[in-house]
This record gives sequence, C-alpha cells and structure tokens, in this order.
Amino acid sequence: MTVALVESGRTAKRHRLSSILLKQVMAITGVIFVSFVFIHMFGNLKVYQGPEAFNHYAGWLREVGYPLIPKKGVLWALRITLAVSFVLHIVSGLMIYFRGRKARGKKRLRLSRMGNNARLMVPTGLIIGVFVIVHLLDLTIGKVCAPEMFVSGDAYGNLVRSFSRPGMATFYVFTMLLIALHIGHGARTMLQDFGVTALRTRKVWALIGSLLAILILLGNAAIPVMVQAGVVS
Repeated sequence: MTVALVESGRTAKRHRLSSILLKQVMAITGVIFVSFVFIHMFGNLKVYQGPEAFNHYAGWLREVGYPLIPKKGVLWALRITLAVSFVLHIVSGLMIYFRGRKARGKKRLRLSRMGNNARLMVPTGLIIGVFVIVHLLDLTIGKVCAPEMFVSGDAYGNLVRSFSRPGMATFYVFTMLLIALHIGHGARTMLQDFGVTALRTRKVWALIGSLLAILILLGNAAIPVMVQAGVVS
C-alpha cells in the first residue's frame, strides 16, 4: 500500500513537471511568434508608401545577409524556426488541454474568468493555424481562390488583389482580433509559467502584452480595411 502511494506520488510529480515544461515550451514559442508578427507588421505598413517601397521590402527579405549568406537563406531559416515553433506550440497546447479535461473528469468546476479565457485558447489557436496556412497559400504561393491573379514578385499587387475580396479581408481582420486575444491571454500567463510570482511584475507584463496585442490588431487589421476603402489600391 505504501509502495503504491509512493509510486503514485512519483508519477504525479513527473506528470506535473512535464506539464510545466509544456507550458514553458508554449511560452517560448509564443514569444517567437509575437516577435515575428510585430516586426512583420512594421514591414507591412510600408504598403502605405506605395508599390515600390513595399516590393523593395519584400525583395529585401529574400536577399538579407547576401552575399555572406545565400539568397533566401535567412528567409528559410526564419520559416523553419516558425514552422517548428508552430508545431511545438500546437502540440503542447493540445496536450495541456486534454490533460486538463482528463484531470477534471465528469464533475467540472465552474471556471473563473481566467479559466474561460484559457478555454478559448485552443479554438482560437486552431483558427489562427488555419489562417497561417491560408495566408501562406494566398500571398506567398498564390494558390488560394484566384491563382491566376497572383504575380510573382509583385507583393504589393498580390496583397491589394487579395484584400480586394471582401471574404478574405473579413477573414484577415477577424483573425487579427483572435491573435490579439491570444497574445493578451498569453502575456498574462507567461510569467507564471516561468515561476515569476511578483504581482507587480506580472501586472506590468500583462499591460505590456495587452498594448502589444492592440498595436498588432490595429496595425495589421487596418490594411485590408484601407484596401476595401480604396485608400490602398
């Protein structure tokens, strides 16, 4: 009986430690994604400077580091890092989610506001995942809806033609809202996942995360809105 309890305790401890590791993986990969989205947003804002500036930015992404680094070398390294982070983030999140459901069993307690927000992370995360795939197929590969409209090397024209479709513009704005909610919740929980318990530090970090989420929402969502309004054309 005693041996069984000891073994059960050890199993629970290993289980708890692995859950902590999964949350830390989610936090680290989340920081990678948010950093990319925020920096990429600044690049996207060049669309307001016209086709030449935006296409120059798109071309620079392919040649950054050249000739020290082969053309597209940095771009592919970034893509691989984001792809690996994408998989790790989703797998870790789903493991934590289903592990939590199993632990709660049939008798589930009423979740707090923070718990309700956490429950939304899985469906919003999956929608964001679908958006990433659609966005890549649409503006990088040119295989969504109207591939005959895609012109290789014309990043500005491809963006305008894509967001000229009301459905794609709406989907983009809606996903930016989900990304902002995702970032806001992630910022509130990230320090906790790393063991930071200072209340003031966590409040400041949550505020920074919320402001960052709002900036990303406004900066990115404004682009399809401006295309639909005819400001960017």
